[in-house]
Amino acid sequence: MSTHELYTAPVELSTWDVEAHGAARFTWEYDAGRDELLRLYQKGKDKQWDQVKRIDWDLEVDPYDALGVPEEAVSIYGTDIWDRHFANDQKAKDELAKHLVSWQFSQFMHGEQGAMICSARIVESVPDLDAKFYAATQTMDEARHAETYARFLQEKIGMVYPINTHLKALLDDTLTDSRWDMPYLGMQVLIEGLALAAFGLLRDMTSKPLPKQILSYVMQDEARHVAFGRIALRDYYKELTSAELAEREEFVVEGCWLMRNRFLQQEVWENMGLDVEACLEAARTAPYFQQFQSLLFQRIVPCVKDIGLWGPKVVKAYDEMGVLDMADLDLDALMRDDENRAELLDAERREMAARKDEVDQVIALAD
Repeated sequence: MSTHELYTAPVELSTWDVEAHGAARFTWEYDAGRDELLRLYQKGKDKQWDQVKRIDWDLEVDPYDALGVPEEAVSIYGTDIWDRHFANDQKAKDELAKHLVSWQFSQFMHGEQGAMICSARIVESVPDLDAKFYAATQTMDEARHAETYARFLQEKIGMVYPINTHLKALLDDTLTDSRWDMPYLGMQVLIEGLALAAFGLLRDMTSKPLPKQILSYVMQDEARHVAFGRIALRDYYKELTSAELAEREEFVVEGCWLMRNRFLQQEVWENMGLDVEACLEAARTAPYFQQFQSLLFQRIVPCVKDIGLWGPKVVKAYDEMGVLDMADLDLDALMRDDENRAELLDAERREMAARKDEVDQVIALAD
């Protein structure tokens, strides 16, 4: 079945053409580069995996309860809109749950394709060979992630949403900028940083094994990707003028507002035939959703500070978003936990498989 048949709304074109700017840069320096990046490159090679083999696709998924999260997680829960349309209508609640998970994972999928293209642009445009080496491994990672989310949506949910306008706008800004560091800043820091936090929140909330596997394994890769952006940009931004830094800070502020608005789920409310403005207002004011939005920035804010983009405009924007206190979070500890959680899940699955084999052997002997 064509993916176009699963979209909730017709997509205008089969492909989206973005006019690329900037130079492709070759380097003839093949000596060892920065130790941190080379270690990350080695880890990128060592940690490659295959979604066909690592993920248990035989696990069943109820598309109307794919994540097993409570109703309270819906941003309009408890509002007049909820009471009128969903509170006493299980079928309507099921349909909304399917649309919400489809919207969420569709944006993950589109974002991963964007990350794949940005990684390829980094390979093309970054001047240092150590960064080219690592970005090449990331390009493969992102292809695997897009493949994984596409399979989940096609086989388990049966519904796909078009790319969100806010995500599309940030990708457009990132890819059309001729400066080689902008794919790093737009993708590695903003889009990947926010996606990593969103993955983590859903990974910790879901009670369903298949989405937990997908999110955990993707996050193991994404932790390396954010580290890659930090290392490369931290070094480069030390060399820029105050005017050049101010331009990057403006990009960060605009990008963060776009990412924050991306999660208001406007397309879902439209497809459900609801009062969109009322739903958006409910989402903006819902205590649960406000907390969710804030937590989405727990990896972006300390990363932006770490790479040196910490001028008054950035500080003011994060203060207005209510996320300024995240600046001093231990980003390295968060990333280590993201990687370790995937390894722990693998160990638990191996243990369960071993127990099953023992039981099967006992049953076979009894027969």
